[in-house]
Amino acid sequence: MPHGKKYVEAQSRFEKHHPYSPKEALDLVKEMATARFDETVEAAFQLGIDPRKADQLVRGTVALPHGTGKEVRVAVFAQADKAREAEEAGADLVGGKELVAEIAGGRELDFDLAIATPDMMAEVGKLGRVLGPRGLMPNPKAGTVTADVAKAVTEFKGGRIEYRNDRFGNVHVPLGKASFEPDALVANLAALTAEIMRVKPASSKGRYVQQLVVSSTMGPGVKIDVGQVEDLSATAR
Repeated sequence: MPHGKKYVEAQSRFEKHHPYSPKEALDLVKEMATARFDETVEAAFQLGIDPRKADQLVRGTVALPHGTGKEVRVAVFAQADKAREAEEAGADLVGGKELVAEIAGGRELDFDLAIATPDMMAEVGKLGRVLGPRGLMPNPKAGTVTADVAKAVTEFKGGRIEYRNDRFGNVHVPLGKASFEPDALVANLAALTAEIMRVKPASSKGRYVQQLVVSSTMGPGVKIDVGQVEDLSATAR
């Protein structure tokens, strides 16, 4: 599919195959984000893992120091005191078995993230075919199955995001908005990179981070020098 005039013009501003420093790459991404809306800036890691092997899966959560710039709507499956705690923490949708029944009956999934208390998972598990394909099923590894629902709601609304590899071994994560100050985007990328390096599977052989590309919603991808990845992650420790 051919790209539009603006995309092609943006590509002419940099060397497509040249790896840039993190700061240079993000400056270019900001410069090329010329859409009429505030574009999302995303990082894409190509990792040296085998997604077919359970011990090489990369998944978890990371708190971005400057958030993503997106308002996150959080649903919480909880009952009694835990439901009240979730509401007080600012959850957008809270409910127990009745909420599970509503979603099973076709209720619109008007939330971006779902959290559940452990005792609710037997019920929430019935929604696997609904929540699973949309990446909304609560999971302990992602910190979305927890008894401390108030803390989880606060963290995810404040900038904590979930990441996981796809079937090709890539991890795509939003870094923020094009309107962010360059230093904020660099700090978010540093925090994310440190986390990706921290969870490197012990069984992963060879170069772990094979490629790192940053881009905006409508813009082309800019490569980051993989040799600087460890230096970048060190700044966030």
